[in-house]
This record gives sequence, structure tokens and C-alpha cells, in this order.
Amino acid sequence: MNASPPAAEPLPAPQPSAPLARRGADDERTLLVKVFGKDRPGITAGLFATLGEFGVDVIDIEQMVTRGRITLCALITPPPAPDAEGTLRVTVHRWAEGLRLQAEIISGIGDNRPRREGRSHVTVLGHPLTATAVAALANRVSEAGGNIDRVFRLAKYPVTAVELAVSGVATEQLRAELAVEAAAQRVDIAVVQAGLHRRAKRLIVMDVDSTLIQDEVIELFAAHAGCEEQVAEVTAAAMRGELDFAESLRARVALLAGLDAGVTEKVRAEVRLTPGARTLIRTLQRLGYQVGIVSGGFTQVTDHLVELLGLDFAAANTLEVEDGRFTGRVTGEIVDRAGKARWLARFAEQARVPLEQTVAIGDGANDLDMLNAAGLGVAFNAKPVVREAADTAVNVPFLDTVLYLLGITREEVEAADLVD
Repeated sequence: MNASPPAAEPLPAPQPSAPLARRGADDERTLLVKVFGKDRPGITAGLFATLGEFGVDVIDIEQMVTRGRITLCALITPPPAPDAEGTLRVTVHRWAEGLRLQAEIISGIGDNRPRREGRSHVTVLGHPLTATAVAALANRVSEAGGNIDRVFRLAKYPVTAVELAVSGVATEQLRAELAVEAAAQRVDIAVVQAGLHRRAKRLIVMDVDSTLIQDEVIELFAAHAGCEEQVAEVTAAAMRGELDFAESLRARVALLAGLDAGVTEKVRAEVRLTPGARTLIRTLQRLGYQVGIVSGGFTQVTDHLVELLGLDFAAANTLEVEDGRFTGRVTGEIVDRAGKARWLARFAEQARVPLEQTVAIGDGANDLDMLNAAGLGVAFNAKPVVREAADTAVNVPFLDTVLYLLGITREEVEAADLVD
């Protein structure tokens, strides 16, 4: 008869673990170590190797390099060994002197002050960005009750772009305050709420005429029909919001009646992309964004742009053709002001992107519904009525500056260009 196996011993009851020490708590002493001087490889590693000899914990690190000069800050706990703080100070200073750096060690209490509620990213674009403009904007932040926690340069060309992390004031209030000052200082500014959703905007939809391209497509067709001046007058009034778009579209298209549809190839060749358009689209796509266009113009041109630029979505009007000639009518659903907003929503649904995580770019009154419906509406070299209504405005002639409003740096743009 086989013996029964011995009963397994019960596992010991789990014991409550000791709470982790909260390093840098409000009532604990901390040391701020600051090092500054000419930058070179190995400074960061050298400082922390020196501090590591004393068994300290790191609470926070900040480092900045400007024109070859480094500022490195480390917030640390005091060394645990009794009477070792004095030796640490001497050792850090000697290490710094050996590298011709300056060092400063400041004793204090606790961690950095927590950032206050009401956090925003403020992107400032200047061409150039003057010291006067920066001072005026910073003063507005202060007057609104906000604090600039950090400043970071996004790009130095084709514009100077800097990003400010601001806390202590609601995003909408801050946007309203800074919009006034930005106009006075002739800089472009975007204020968006801080948070992960900013990087989650994965669908960009833009207008075509005078946004993606420098031209008004119907005027290019009109030039071949000999009625360019008449069409241009109606177009300008429609873009200012003085005329109903659908009505003005039909009136302009009627002037093209009888024009040989074969002129489409010539018009396509005449279209000029806005500076920075290729860079904008290429960078967004390589970073995982989807890109679409929605136009009050015509599929005869937008279809070509889709193929040329590899766009994900497109919607536009279609000029009716019979017997090889334009009839002076359009077919199908008219893409007007309300239609652009509808197409933005459709694209977002197809892309499986929430509408609040989309970006729309446009220049005319016909784009207003789309700009207002998007999570971020960008007025690009827009008419006054559009600049006043949009979340932000860009008034430099480079479409790729929109990347900076998304927090994408020039270095990331260049890195994206290296991707196969």
C-alpha cells in the first residue's frame, strides 16, 4: 500500500510591505545642483557619476543647451552618510573646475512646486520673433494669473517657433488673452490644452484653394475661358462671406459653359503647391497621421493632387462634361461651407478618429464650419473673419509651420525625412 504524500505546508500569509519613502517630500531637505558652461560630451554622465559616489537619489533633472552653453540642474536628496554633504559640495566643485565649468549647490526643502491646474501648451511663431513680442506675451500670461513653467524651441526655420508650458489659467481664457497680444505683436500663436490628446490628433483635413495650393482653381479654368476677372470678383466676395457659396459656385461655373474639357491637363500643370505643403504631408504621414482634402473646387484637379501627394481622403465638386465640353453645371452633392464640415465628420469616421482629435486648415469663410467642428481649427493666411473665428492663425507663407502647432519639432521633421 502506497503511503500518502505529505500535506503541503501552507504558504505564509503575505506581510504588508513597508511604504516606499517619498523622496523629495515637502518636509525633506533637498539639494539643487546647477552646472553651467561650455557644452561637451560627457558632462551629464560625469556629474551623475560624481553624485553617485555619495549614494544620493535623483528627484528631478533638467538640461538645456543654447548656442553651445549647457545648463544642467539636478534636484537630489542629501547624502545618507553623516557629515558627507560638505564633502559632496567640495567634490562637485572640483569636478566642475576640472572641466572649466561653474557649479552651484543650493539647499532647500522638498521637490519642485507642483504645476497648478489649468495647463496649456502655447506655441508662438515669429518671422522674426522679437524680444518685444516675447516680453508682451509673457506679461499677458502673468496678468491672466498664469505661470510659464518651461520654454522649448521647436524650430529656428523657416520661422522661429517656441513652445511655452503654462499653468494656473484656463486654456480658453489664456487663448483669448494672448490672441489680442499676438495680433498687436504680429506673431502667430496657438493655445491648446495640455494632455495626451494633443499627440493623438491623427487626422488632418485641409482646404485646397489658397491653402494647399496657391491658386483658385476656378480662376485657372476661367482664364482659359476668357472670363477670369468676372470669376475672380465673385470668388473674392464668396470667400469674404458676402455671398452664399453654392449660389456663387453655380454662377461662376456657368461662365465655363462650352469650354473644352481637355484644358484640364493644362490647369493641372498650372497649379502651384503652397511652400511647405509637401513637407507637411510627408511628415504627417510618416508620423502616422492620415491626411485629407476637402475643396469647393473640382475633382478634375483634386484627383490629381490625391495621386501626386498620396492623400488618404478627398472630396470636391465635379464639373459636368458632355461631348468633351463643360456644360456650365456641377454634378452631385455641392461641397459648400456646411458640406466641408460634413466631409470632415465622414473622414473622421472612416479613419476611426474622434472628431475632437482632428485638425482642420483653411483660409476662407467657406471653411468656417469645418474649422469650428475640428478639435483644432487653423486659419492659414486667412481672411479677417476666419482669423477671428478660428482656434489659431498662421500668417506666414509656409504650410509646414502647422507642424509646430502640433508640437512637432524641426528635428522630428528632419528625422521623418530619413524614414524609408
